[in-house]
Amino acid sequence: MPTLGELASRLELEFLGDSAMPIKGIASLDTAGPEHLSFVSEKKHLRRVADTRAGALILHPDWVDRWSGGALLSPAPYVAYAHVSRIFDNHPAASGRVHERAWVAESAQLGEGVTVDAGACVEAGAVLGDRVWIGAGAYVGHGTKIGEDTEVKAGAVICHQVEIGRRCTIHPNATIGADGFGFAPSAQGWIKIEQLASVILGDDVQIGANSAVDRGALEDTVIEDGAIIDNMVQIGHGARVGAHTAIAGQAGVSGSTQIGARCVIAGQAGIAGHLTIADGVHIGGQGRVASSVTEPGHYTSGAPLQPLKAWLRNASRFTELDQLAKRIAALEKAAGTAHQEDDKA
Repeated sequence: MPTLGELASRLELEFLGDSAMPIKGIASLDTAGPEHLSFVSEKKHLRRVADTRAGALILHPDWVDRWSGGALLSPAPYVAYAHVSRIFDNHPAASGRVHERAWVAESAQLGEGVTVDAGACVEAGAVLGDRVWIGAGAYVGHGTKIGEDTEVKAGAVICHQVEIGRRCTIHPNATIGADGFGFAPSAQGWIKIEQLASVILGDDVQIGANSAVDRGALEDTVIEDGAIIDNMVQIGHGARVGAHTAIAGQAGVSGSTQIGARCVIAGQAGIAGHLTIADGVHIGGQGRVASSVTEPGHYTSGAPLQPLKAWLRNASRFTELDQLAKRIAALEKAAGTAHQEDDKA
């Protein structure tokens, strides 16, 4: 169990209070006890400090007058909390071995300290870097390359010829490299277009549970370094997601769209295909993107929550907008004609 002083040393932070105070773990302000470390990430939450039982807090140095207990002082408390959470990580440790009930092809190449859990399958020609962890029931396809310290969690599927960088995490039941949605219409029905390219993930990429990143038809689908993708997200074939971009749950990116770096795509947003999104764009929840976004900034669309009766009235009026626009245009035209006749008179 680390002490407050040891945490301060590991995080290179100043601290207040007893350096020998043992810290059992992290807890919220509401649930923390004297053995816990908690945090205040925003000034508006300082009002809650008076009621917490936490033994120590992560605080901005400007807020120390609001707290008399132990503290870790950070100019970015939420970032410090993130680092502390990694110290208290409670995930099970990798075994560093291939389980007797896993299947690994003879031609697969495994680095040092690789873990392959029960029921996992690693196909021919796959290359796993040092300390890669393939979880129970996960599948790694033919010729796939996975960089060192990457974890493919239970049930995830990595299809053939995919390239995954270092320190990535592929969460349970995600699928990387399935065929993109490519079909040509014909008189006989839909003709499947073979997806001949692949998927490339950079370093430090996170792919959430049940998300899908499709392989490209002719150009690779690319997720650049540090991008984070939430659960149940669809990335279409040939798309590119820029470095350190975040995409929240249930968002969808259609094929061949290029998303810039440091963007935020909020939940349930939908982006049409063959578009370009500039760096530093923030698209709000349920945002519907039908054209390229060329300037950074915050964008939003969609209808906010309303009482049912109000929504029904507004929805009904929405269907009348076209006729209303035509009537307004006619009135403006008539008014303009009348003004011209007055001027002549």
